[in-house]
Amino acid sequence: MKIALGCDHGGYELKQYIIQVLEKLGHTYEDFGCDSLDSCDYPDFGAAAARAVAAGTCDRGIVICTTGIGISIAANKVKGIRCAHCADCLQAEMTRRHNDANMMAIGAGFTGKNMAERMVEAFLSTEFEGGRHARRVDKMMSLEG
Repeated sequence: MKIALGCDHGGYELKQYIIQVLEKLGHTYEDFGCDSLDSCDYPDFGAAAARAVAAGTCDRGIVICTTGIGISIAANKVKGIRCAHCADCLQAEMTRRHNDANMMAIGAGFTGKNMAERMVEAFLSTEFEGGRHARRVDKMMSLEG
């Protein structure tokens, strides 16, 4: 699976760790930045990763800022994106299982490396259940207009 990655300065160090996790799990990735701890704007990188997922050049996306909130909002502005801000493994699993989320946002200021690794594993290994959930996802996506 090819994963789109994006972060701001607050998520840079955790993104670097997640790259190692992806490599260990055998996934490829495209890194849309940022590339340092220098202050930058999360919408630039969240949107770039989201555009790659929406276009189909990446299968899923993981975006990171200090809280995970701003970058998830930015990603969700891209048509076709369902980016869930997750804080634990169960949320990462259930957003795939019930919401067919194609992106996950993580708050680096609140989520440690071990938890982030387990969240990434859950997010990438869990399949969408479909069924009644597909109807709900369709209703959500129709809100884009």
